[in-house]
Amino acid sequence: MPDQTPPDSALPPIPAKRYFTIGEVSDLCAVKPHVLRYWEQEFTQLKPVKRRGNRRYYQHHEVLLIRRIRDLLYEQG
Repeated sequence: MPDQTPPDSALPPIPAKRYFTIGEVSDLCAVKPHVLRYWEQEFTQLKPVKRRGNRRYYQHHEVLLIRRIRDLLYEQG
C-alpha cells in the first residue's frame, strides 16, 4: 500500500497563533489525532497544555516538533 502522507513541502504554513487544537494540528501536520495522542506517550518533549475538560492545546514549537517527528518517521524512514 503506498504511503498517503504528503511531503513536508506540501504542508500548509503554520498560522501565527498561540495555541492550536488537536484538530488544527492534525490538519497542519497531516497526522491523525489518534497518532498525536500516541506520540504524546512516546515522545516526552511533546506536552500539550490541557484545559477545559482535558482538551489539548499545542503551542507553535510543538507543531514544529510534530512536523519533525513526522518527517523522521514517514519521510526519512
